[in-house]
Amino acid sequence: MKAPFPPRELAKVQCSLLTWYRHHRRALPWRASKDAYRVWIAEIMLQQTRIAAVLPYYERFLEKFPDVASLARGSQPEVLRLWSGLGYYSRARNLHAAAREIIDRSGGKFPRTLEAALALPGVGRYTAAAVLSIAYDIPLAVLDGNVARVLARVFAIRGDLRAPRLWRQLSDIANHLLAHSAPGDWNQTLMELGETICTPQNPGCAECPVARHCHARARNLAGKIPAPRRKPASVHTRIAAAVLRDTRGRTLLVRDPGAHDGVLFSRMWQFPAIEVSRQPRAELENHLRATLCLDGAPLSLEALPAARHGVTFRNVTLLPFLVRIPRLPKPPRSRSLPLDSLHRVPISSATRKIAAAAVASQTPH
Repeated sequence: MKAPFPPRELAKVQCSLLTWYRHHRRALPWRASKDAYRVWIAEIMLQQTRIAAVLPYYERFLEKFPDVASLARGSQPEVLRLWSGLGYYSRARNLHAAAREIIDRSGGKFPRTLEAALALPGVGRYTAAAVLSIAYDIPLAVLDGNVARVLARVFAIRGDLRAPRLWRQLSDIANHLLAHSAPGDWNQTLMELGETICTPQNPGCAECPVARHCHARARNLAGKIPAPRRKPASVHTRIAAAVLRDTRGRTLLVRDPGAHDGVLFSRMWQFPAIEVSRQPRAELENHLRATLCLDGAPLSLEALPAARHGVTFRNVTLLPFLVRIPRLPKPPRSRSLPLDSLHRVPISSATRKIAAAAVASQTPH
């Protein structure tokens, strides 16, 4: 493809952007060193997750697992427990599996080649390029949503940026623009620009260090690039969940519930639950009797405050019920523990919301 900038102009653009970054970059903890492990953990946590949400998790995770060896030695349940609430739990499972591969195959160090990095579970082209460039100064350009938006505006590229043809074009541009003398800083510069100035709505063009090079600004198109992506229609779901509570204040968590899926409860410990339609109480009671081998004694299901939960394009209404019971059943793949001790096991955000409703019901007002 034709070079997006003549060599002399490209040098000026790189200098302007790198100078801006070195003066305005945010003091984020993963920027405190170029340790590949710390960079890798941050990049995985930041996938589809806001920086503000990641910060406390990042610090706690590194306290428990300060290096790849400690992460590899850790158990998956412990990794998931520390990840609990951050979402997209396959990231944590892949991170743990990748740490063990790094110990077995790479001498305990994040690999230095693109091919070896891409072979790790959960590491795609973007993550590999980010870690290798930032930690090892390997000249690989990154392309994520923030960088794609910056490049699309600078060169007034219209259309669905995720369409394969346009994504390849943006990837070629990113490779041409890469500052080979400082690839890690350059990649972080474009990401920082997209996160803080060249934002999806209301970009701060007046503060942009390369505004005079931006074709979208010159054509008054900054607000129209990129085009909004079509979102799938929302699906509304109701999930009824049973918080069983015995006379000692213990509750039951299961791993094989009727409403189980890989997103809502993330294949972690949860309350017995089922998707319901018109009669949540009766449907949940039938489910409990069928799956927990309860005898014919009547069950009293006390409705707790409902909670809202969003998962991608699904709008979920959580309908928790408190079920007081003399003795907890012991179905396969279950465990019992005090209701106020759920923080000791890996649970999803949806399960946290259900638990919060139950705990609130026990708190004197």
